[in-house]
Amino acid sequence: MTITQGFLDDRIFTIVSEVAAEKGVRAFVIGGYVRDCFLGRPSKDIDIVVEGSGIDLALAVGERVHSNVSVFRNFGTAMLKFRGTEIEFVGARKESYRRDSRKPIVEDGTLEEDQLRRDFTINAMAFSLQKEDFGALVDPFGGIRDLAAGIIRTPLDPDTTYSDDPLRMVRAIRFATKLSTPEHAFTIVPESLESIRRNCDRMEILSKERIAEELNKILLTPKPSIGLRLLEQTGLLRYILPQLESLKGVETVDGRGHKENFSHTLQVVDNVAEAEVLAIAQGKLTDHIIGENEDITKPRTEPNVWLRWAALLHDIGKPQSKRYDPQTGWTFHGHEVVGARMVPKVFQYLKMPLNEKMKYVQKLVNLHLRPIALVTEEVTDSAVRRLLFDAGEDIDDLMLLCNADITSKNPKKVVQLHANFELVQSKLAEVEAKDAIRNWKNPITGDYLMELFGMGPGEWIKPLKEAVKDAVLDGVIPNDFEAADAFMRKLAAEQGLTPKR
Repeated sequence: MTITQGFLDDRIFTIVSEVAAEKGVRAFVIGGYVRDCFLGRPSKDIDIVVEGSGIDLALAVGERVHSNVSVFRNFGTAMLKFRGTEIEFVGARKESYRRDSRKPIVEDGTLEEDQLRRDFTINAMAFSLQKEDFGALVDPFGGIRDLAAGIIRTPLDPDTTYSDDPLRMVRAIRFATKLSTPEHAFTIVPESLESIRRNCDRMEILSKERIAEELNKILLTPKPSIGLRLLEQTGLLRYILPQLESLKGVETVDGRGHKENFSHTLQVVDNVAEAEVLAIAQGKLTDHIIGENEDITKPRTEPNVWLRWAALLHDIGKPQSKRYDPQTGWTFHGHEVVGARMVPKVFQYLKMPLNEKMKYVQKLVNLHLRPIALVTEEVTDSAVRRLLFDAGEDIDDLMLLCNADITSKNPKKVVQLHANFELVQSKLAEVEAKDAIRNWKNPITGDYLMELFGMGPGEWIKPLKEAVKDAVLDGVIPNDFEAADAFMRKLAAEQGLTPKR
């Protein structure tokens, strides 16, 4: 079958075809670009497989289009950019694996052998770039049929595919999640699901970084719960994120059960995904970027994967804090504090960054009950100022997470809580406009106090700074230096401290 719908109209395909012919090699577009063409999805990444040296062809194409070529000889690949599109070249190859490693033994191969080593039939399709059959679809495993049917299937026996490279088990789930739409769901074929269950212990040979990379891609899909549910159903979750696995199930005492926290968490992640995309489209979210030479706030244009992680981990402290009280029923007091303490361990286990990204997730987990508490209590300016101060630049993400956390089987309760939440958001905007607390920094610094009183560093400094902070946040004094200085001097005089000026 020759493709005529314009999938190969880009000039780069003709150039690759011409250069390949000059060098006497056959070249094909393969993988995700081909798949996405049929799905009508935009793609800026093109993979070219060559029956010969992918690096040599890439260098020749790079010379033709005057583009720098990045060469990765250890992997036998090369990459160049052409008009904003990345094109990666690789030689066709066949692979074999050892039982104790997912690193393959690689040999030169044909297109058919290269397609055979691909993870799924929908990723094994290729377009010919030969002049005589330019655009012909090479599909030996029925990928086009599987694409139309919405199924994820391996070219080889799934036990072979997954045992050889266990990461493909997570990739199967990621593609089922990523490609699913309300109109066209993708599912993993039953024999493949059973194979994943049989081979899940092979996850132990994988690097945590690769697992985390796949998890991030699942979390950034429109409906992450599809993948998270599949990870749980196949047994992979206990190898990847046992803390989430612990949320499963409902315990009942005296006929009273608590919320099923695993399902609740998946719903919250989906709620966050939907709400964030909408908020980005409406220009309601920003990102604060601090670098060596910049400190700026700019509109968010892409989903924040760390916000999705905060949603995923917001209740992980519940199993440890769960208690049953005959009078009040089930409680999870302090689960936000317990959960925040668990976040660094999760990040460390998955080899994720332990920098400001981890601290952001930890902060949101720790604060996620604060806005909810304001919903059910009188919304005082003081409480709002403290929330703004503690959340800082992340207040909008925190509010989005907390709004997403409102779930219940009682529709009236949900409607009422969302209405109350709107009041809290209005109050936040009002107080922020008036007091500018979000990025508040104490005007009374330690250096200022030491200079003013002619004293060295010591325990005497902290109480004065804390008193000023509390006075501002509680609305006792205005948020300006003069008021803070006068308040501090009065307090210092009561403690017997005399300023030098």
